[in-house]
Amino acid sequence: MAILPTKDYPNIASGGTQGDASKIRVENLIGFARIPLGLAGPLTIHGEHQKNKVYAPLATVEPTLVASCSRGCKAFESNGGIHAVVLSEGMSRAPVFRFASPVDAVSFYRQIPGLEEELRCWAEDTSRFAKLEKVVPHLLGKDVHARFVYTCGDASGQNMSTIATHKACQKLLAARGTELKIIDFQLEGQMASDKKFANIHVYEPRGVQVFAWGVLSDAVCKVVLGNSAARIHGAVMIGQQGAIRAGMMGSNVNVANILAAMFIACGQDAASVLESGWAQLTSEYDNEREELTLSLFIPSLLIGSVGGGTMYSTQKEALEMVKCAGDGRKWALAETMAAFALALDVSTVSAMADDSFARSHERLARSSKI
Repeated sequence: MAILPTKDYPNIASGGTQGDASKIRVENLIGFARIPLGLAGPLTIHGEHQKNKVYAPLATVEPTLVASCSRGCKAFESNGGIHAVVLSEGMSRAPVFRFASPVDAVSFYRQIPGLEEELRCWAEDTSRFAKLEKVVPHLLGKDVHARFVYTCGDASGQNMSTIATHKACQKLLAARGTELKIIDFQLEGQMASDKKFANIHVYEPRGVQVFAWGVLSDAVCKVVLGNSAARIHGAVMIGQQGAIRAGMMGSNVNVANILAAMFIACGQDAASVLESGWAQLTSEYDNEREELTLSLFIPSLLIGSVGGGTMYSTQKEALEMVKCAGDGRKWALAETMAAFALALDVSTVSAMADDSFARSHERLARSSKI
């Protein structure tokens, strides 16, 4: 494939030191862990925010990942690319208010709607970008867990929502804590499930909710992926049955592979792959047209195009490579990650369908017998 000119990305090409070490926001800094960076693609993405042909920078130590994703890109590219849309987004923090009795807890629970506007003013005073969308109370014994749900501009928003929620709660405690009979407070009671998978994230996004899809002809499937469209569809359906029996969370092939590699390359919080990795792959086969439609739903893709690790030199260049750096590009980044994840899934399931999965790993991952 045509490789992007390295002169356009000097820090990536040189394995740079991330710029001035004094600007690194990590305690006890001793150096940098260098991870191989490969390019997958190209892939044309027809999104509402990403409308480009791009390569994906994948930071990985796993052989076959870049090759397999590139094969999936080639297949979709032969049929015009992948479509993607952002459906919604949110960022949550869930403080706990404690009471002496369930009666007091119920009373506070019922008053939350009337307190929401006051909480919004206090929370939004901490940032130009934090917007408190709603506060959803949950009653647990003598405690009320309140999910504060925000949008956070182009940042991923973990820190922004934490700071905003803390100030709003402290203001509430100072102004009305005695009146509301609050006896204790804790900033998080695990109902936000930060960096942990939780079923609530499927329905209430903690991150960007994104949907990608593409169509593959039978001819392309045979030439590029080594299988008929019908056989690939069958392989996806076999996997779904196994996933149900295993009790799998979500139903996809290996979405987390792309997310982890792009998170690291593009300056995202790698630990958030756990909550971002729930995804549902859907396969629909048209018998008459011998055509396969594949779609991927990711409900909580926790990413940002500004803030956090996106400011470091190599990560910034990686974001520039996918045309997702800076203000107004978070949703484009979500569409991009979903599209490349879909490309990898179709290639991997095709390798299962024609029994080339093990051979590919043996050929690319081993230099000799173990």
